[in-house]
Amino acid sequence: MTDPSIRPPQPVRVLIADDDRLVRAGIVGILSTADDIRVVAEAQDGLEATNAAGAHRLDVVLLDIQMPRLDGIQALRSIRRHQPHLAVAMLTTFSDDLLISDAVSAGALGFLLKSDDPQQLISGVRALAQGGGAFSPRVARWLATRERTAIRADQENQRIRDLLSPRQVELLTLVGQGLSNAQIAAQMHLSEGTVKQYLSALFTLLQIDNRVHAAVLAYRAGLLG
Repeated sequence: MTDPSIRPPQPVRVLIADDDRLVRAGIVGILSTADDIRVVAEAQDGLEATNAAGAHRLDVVLLDIQMPRLDGIQALRSIRRHQPHLAVAMLTTFSDDLLISDAVSAGALGFLLKSDDPQQLISGVRALAQGGGAFSPRVARWLATRERTAIRADQENQRIRDLLSPRQVELLTLVGQGLSNAQIAAQMHLSEGTVKQYLSALFTLLQIDNRVHAAVLAYRAGLLG
């Protein structure tokens, strides 16, 4: 018999912002197939997105990078300024490459391709809601190869292994896979508080700012295959 005092987990509340109505409807349709995700608001430009983020209780925001009135990066900055703990990721295409570095600097926690497999979009939203990052594997690999660097993957891998302990390499790999702090804690047999401390030290050591940078670095070093 079910204990009536135990409440079922609340669904992940999501805002979708994209100026293409058909694309937006497609993403909403995909996410709506997951019982634990609920799209509570939609927006067709960045200004509507920032207003909706302030008007609704949200867990995750997915922003198209290029939108009218206020683009996705400007909307991201506004949302992060007023709601710094709200998880925001960018919906992107490979034509947005010149804007992606700006989105990383503005605090995007991930990048999902609009053409991704439906399960990848669903998994990305779940990861964001749990405090992780959301990176389409193709986007992360593409970001790594687009970076202007003369360092070969094997050289970067060796640099990482010289700089980090095996435990830190494992941590970087798990972050690169998009795992949340809770998932990392379970895999590494640590408390979430310890994982948070280790991540702060790792990011400082690597001179990176967030999980997106960590994922790119992990791919570039060949840690993720």
